[in-house]
Amino acid sequence: MTALLASLAEHRGEMLLAILETGYMLGNALLAALLVGLPMGTLLYLSRPGGPFPRRGLHAALNAYVNVVRSVPFLLFVVALIPFTRFVVGTSFGTTAASVPLAFVAAALYARLVEQTLLDVPEQTVELARSLGASPAQLILRFLYREARSGLVLSLTTVTISLVSYSTIMGVVGGGGVGDFAIRYGYQTYEYGLMYVTIGIMVVCVMLIQGAGTMLARAVDHRAR
Repeated sequence: MTALLASLAEHRGEMLLAILETGYMLGNALLAALLVGLPMGTLLYLSRPGGPFPRRGLHAALNAYVNVVRSVPFLLFVVALIPFTRFVVGTSFGTTAASVPLAFVAAALYARLVEQTLLDVPEQTVELARSLGASPAQLILRFLYREARSGLVLSLTTVTISLVSYSTIMGVVGGGGVGDFAIRYGYQTYEYGLMYVTIGIMVVCVMLIQGAGTMLARAVDHRAR
């Protein structure tokens, strides 16, 4: 125990930096999930066959993107995206570069979950919006999102937890983060206690994220009122 505490004290700066790097990557990825994944999932729902605004070509293209990104093993996806990452941010190494593949995956994951959440909205809600003469924007913002807001929050929580797991791989492109810290300072130096402490921190973070997401979902759930 004494040796473990000494090791933690020695590497506390690197551990704090790793936590900040993970938070930075997650923040960028979640921003992409909201700005890209939410509209994409909404379009998947609206343009599906039998949906409010069927568009076969659009739905097929969006569906193909989501399926491809979700089906490729993440490590291979990171490596395959290196040329694009270098083109976008000017380098393929570092925390910002690591955020690029995470952003792609976050958008695809959230898009699919948004589509599934909106599919659970009662058809009567869409019919009511149409009977009231709601525009497409009003249908989305005032009816679909309002009805599905609890599920959308829980879906974003699920994506966040998945991204915590994905972020541990980003050390392969020099992205840093908690997972990279656990490997470099724990596993590779045979300080397994340090590695287990790092894993424990990640478990606690996941539990806090899930708890916060569940509480927020309950707070915005109109059915709980």
